[in-house]
Formats: sequence, C-alpha cells, structure tokens
Amino acid sequence: MKFDTLCIHGSDTKYDSTGAISVPIFQSATFAHPGIGLSTGYDYSRLQNPTREHLEKTIARLENGYDAMAFSSGMAAIAALMELFRPGDRFIASDDLYGGSHRLFCHISAKNGLTFDFVDTSDISATAALIRPETKALLVETPTNPMMQVTDLAAVSKLCREHGLLLIVDNTFLTPYFQKPLDLGADTVVHSGTKYLGGHNDTLAGFLVVKDAGLSERLRFIYKTTGACLSPFDSWLMIRGIKTLAVRMERQQESAMKIAQWLCKHKKIKKVYYVGLPSHPQYGISKKQATGFGAMISFETDSEKTALDLLQRVKVIQYAESLGGVESLITYPMLQTHADIPKEVREAKGINERLLRLSVGLESSADLIADLEQALRD
Repeated sequence: MKFDTLCIHGSDTKYDSTGAISVPIFQSATFAHPGIGLSTGYDYSRLQNPTREHLEKTIARLENGYDAMAFSSGMAAIAALMELFRPGDRFIASDDLYGGSHRLFCHISAKNGLTFDFVDTSDISATAALIRPETKALLVETPTNPMMQVTDLAAVSKLCREHGLLLIVDNTFLTPYFQKPLDLGADTVVHSGTKYLGGHNDTLAGFLVVKDAGLSERLRFIYKTTGACLSPFDSWLMIRGIKTLAVRMERQQESAMKIAQWLCKHKKIKKVYYVGLPSHPQYGISKKQATGFGAMISFETDSEKTALDLLQRVKVIQYAESLGGVESLITYPMLQTHADIPKEVREAKGINERLLRLSVGLESSADLIADLEQALRD
C-alpha cells in the first residue's frame, strides 16, 4: 500500500460495528472485564486505548517499524527513552540540538547520572572519536534544529553496529514521508508529533517508533509505568492530521524551495540554511537518504535590527514557537527554542541575534514572499 493511502486508512483494525469512517474517540479511562481473568484487550487507558492504538499502528506502518508509542509530547517521549539507561552510561548527541532536548539532557538526565558528549554528527570521524566503553547510544537530529545540518544515517548506523550502540534518530523535520531512519539502520525514531504529523498547531504529541520486539517490550514497560500517554481526543486529532501528511509535505516543500531561493537573492539576507539548496554542504547526503527536503528554513540577516524589524512587521507569517503546521511561523531561536543553551555554545553554532527560523506553511508562496519582502523593506 502506498504511503499516502496509509496516511488516510492507517491501521486496518476495526474498533466498532457502526461503519463509522472516522475512528471513534474512546473517551474512557477504564474498561470493564467480561469476566474474571478475562479482558477485551483494553483494561486501562494508560496501558492502551483503542483510539491511541489505531494511531500507534498507523505511525508504525508509516515508519516501517515494529511498534510505536504515542506520548503527551515529544519531550515526554524522549524522557521515557532516557529511562533505558543507567547512572554511569554515556550518551552522544548532535550538538546542534533542539533546546528542549539539550535542557532535558543537561539538567534532568545529568542529575540522574548520565553523561553527554555533544558533537557535529555529520562529522563521522569526530563522532567515532567520542565513543568509550561506557557509551551506550547515539542520538541524531537530521536535519538539525535550527542549523539544518544533515547526518549520513547509513554511516552512523555502521558506526553504532560496530560499537554496539543504540542509534536514535529524531525524524521530526522530514517525517516518514521524506525519510525512514529505521530502513537506514536506526533502532529508534523520535517524533514531536506536535509538528508535521499533527500539522495543524492544535495539539501536543510525541512518538517513539522501534524496529524490534525486544526494544518494544522494554519501552512499553517504561511507557505504562511513567504514564505520559497520549489522550484519546489528542490521538484522534493526530489521526485526522496524518490523513493529509503527504499532500501537506509536498506543498510545503514546494513553497519552501521558492522562498529559500528568494531569500538567497535578498540584499539583507547573508546566509540561508535549507537542505534543498545545492549549496548546502550535505546536499548530496540528503539526496541519497531522503526523498525530499522538507519545509524548514533558517536564515541570517545582515543585522540584529533587521531581524527584530522583520519579526515586528510580518503579517501573514506569525511570530511564534513551534513548526510544521499549516500556518507559517517564524521563530527567534536565541530567545525562544534555544534560550536555555549557554550563549557561548549557541553563538559557536551560529545561533546568534541575526538568525531566524521559518516554518513554511500552506499559504500561497507568493503571499509569503510578499510578506517577507515588505518586512525587510528599508
């Protein structure tokens, strides 16, 4: 079955006998037993709920995974994943990392005895140099947030197999429509479902997708024990959003390419970070491992004043955190997504007072370009 058909029909399990086209919202915390020692397959919604199960089966199929778990947010998913590890374990992660993940690792996971090494994971030799006997896993964002670095997933997968490391890939920016990390050797895929999977800026969600039964069993135990599961109604919103994932990703990518090319020519824009531009240093890797480039653009203005003026002046594009929805959003990483990262670390990566991140939505690309043009006018 083709990807866009899977988005619409998802799991082929039927949950009621009415013929309802839309999956029912089973808004129940608990389920009655038909008898002593018997179960309908659903006992308590923290363990499983039919609406959430449909969503999880859909995500697993889209990612070519064995199992998927739906969480109350992307950070809840990553926090549960950290419970696989023990005090003394080391963890390698992309150094250009979403600020919330960095905050979790450095303030919560570190408190619990984990140690982190941050590196540009697009540099395979630099990544390999950090591996020690106590290193247990490698977490890769690709493309990274917000500098759009791309890691060769086949190469890091080979590295992880050689050293017995768990490979975790955050696939939020490209989604399984454009990139399938499990097929490229990853053990676990992470998503902030709030973003492209939901696609409408109306609900929080997170996912872990795994490729084998052993990892599924370990994470399911953590999942039911820590309890940050996605609610039935939010699961239904995610199911609805995923139905249009394929068409949204195509249209948003088409607009992003036009906007990135326009930004490259503007006198007030000094640098454009978009993985679909042939000038991107890892353009060839993107072409090899992904079927598309997504709709995330970061760009550097000529001055702090230009960046601030743009944020104040945009009208169609909205100044807000988050990304991946039908509405175009522009973000100031140094004050929003990456505010908790030390200034010297931020600026070393290029996350400075001139850097902006644009999530291209479904508005007309002509309207979005016109909005940027008027916002950048002298």
